[in-house]
Amino acid sequence: MDSVDVVDVNMKILFVVPYVPNLIRVRPYNLIRFLAGEGHEVTVATLVSNELECQDVENLAQYCHQVHAFPLPKWRSLSNSLLAVPTSQPLQSVYCWTPELADFMLNEISTRSNGNGYDIVHIEHLRGARYGLFLKKKLAGRGKQPPIVWDSVDSITHLFRQSSSHSKSFFGRWVTTFELSRTERFERAMLDAFERVLVTSTIDKDALLSLAPENGANGVVKVLPNGVDLDYFHPNEEVEREPATLIVSGKMSYHANVTMVLHLVQNIMPAIWEQKPDVKLLIVGKDPVSEIQALAENPAIEVTGTVPDIRPYLRSATLALTPVVYGAGIQNKVLEAMATGTPVVSTPLAVSALDVVSGQDIEVAQNPLEFARKVVYLLQHPEIRQRIGDAGLAYVQNNHKWSVIAERLEGIYHEVSENHN
Repeated sequence: MDSVDVVDVNMKILFVVPYVPNLIRVRPYNLIRFLAGEGHEVTVATLVSNELECQDVENLAQYCHQVHAFPLPKWRSLSNSLLAVPTSQPLQSVYCWTPELADFMLNEISTRSNGNGYDIVHIEHLRGARYGLFLKKKLAGRGKQPPIVWDSVDSITHLFRQSSSHSKSFFGRWVTTFELSRTERFERAMLDAFERVLVTSTIDKDALLSLAPENGANGVVKVLPNGVDLDYFHPNEEVEREPATLIVSGKMSYHANVTMVLHLVQNIMPAIWEQKPDVKLLIVGKDPVSEIQALAENPAIEVTGTVPDIRPYLRSATLALTPVVYGAGIQNKVLEAMATGTPVVSTPLAVSALDVVSGQDIEVAQNPLEFARKVVYLLQHPEIRQRIGDAGLAYVQNNHKWSVIAERLEGIYHEVSENHN
């Protein structure tokens, strides 16, 4: 991992994120929360699409200097996407574009005096990158302006390359294939556009650098891993674990999660039920698509849909399963399960960004048969489950505290700011 020294100087940060940070969108939520907690003046500019997100804005406001939220109606996102089809722009890059947010950012930076100006502009995700490009273009030639850090989070090119081949959704394969070449060109251009580009893992860093000629962007791309809120996710000794309940979690409209769950039910669970017919599978996550909802026809499967709090499900489950078929970055579902002391069985891809040891912190299986075998073995050996659950908890406590990750982000900000002067 890249390391940067932290300088104890408070900064004024304009944090632009194209969706409201909350307990589900954990990365921007916790980075903002901890940066503000360290005394930095964080102004958030974001977009809201429904009433629930307006409530999230109110919750976020308690941590920030200011939160400015602008409406993003569905019709605008669809219009943006349709207009981009005949161009070379990725649909993702225009999906969250609204002139109101862009004009606010430009006015906010332009009207602040040098003595009260922003030190850093932080832009999140490929869906937000166009706002950074807009600022660069409009502010060019206007004298000293704050540097822009773009948090790509994951390499979307890397994700789409996998999805175009492995997604179980025909529409998902078609869209990612359609977007792939556009996204490759766009992400390559972004490496030259911003002072720093952040990603969650070395795999995503390497994927982005492979787009740049002769790795010319090596000093630009930095790894800033995801963390887990250990004050929120932690074991509860008063909750008794069920003897044979497996949990798989995530947003159940996201194509990679849909593929993961269908792979689990179709290719892994039959071998588990053959040896342990009493096993129950919980599928926990918001917005389950019809294919996921249909799985509940099996009496051994429960599809919960949106839940107000995932912790009770994790704490009572016997094992957490993450049979990820394709994906990018760090899997938050793995960190959250480990933080509650729940032992995890995973495919290699789900933990490729983590420094975990199979058989110690987690169990990793190479194929469906081995996955089923390891699940059954752990169901039969509670003492080994306990040992792996304890080791997994210790791992996230030592390696994935949001406070430490936010400190590393502070260091990146100061490094960029000093080099920009």
